[in-house]
Amino acid sequence: MKKVEELRKLSREDIDKRLEELRKVLMKANTQISTGTPPENPGQVRAIKRNIARLITFKKEKTEEVKEQKK
Repeated sequence: MKKVEELRKLSREDIDKRLEELRKVLMKANTQISTGTPPENPGQVRAIKRNIARLITFKKEKTEEVKEQKK
């Protein structure tokens, strides 16, 4: 995952694309776990969830910035 500073510089469209990718990866990992297959990297699920949360936060910050600029 990129550094936080790099993620903050992403546009809203890029954040949406990255969120979509991470959600697909998370779905694959959850499928592996539910079928009983040991995941390739057990800590990966936790890291993916954290990265998704980070991106959602950055997206929300960008939305708030746009609202403040319109005022």
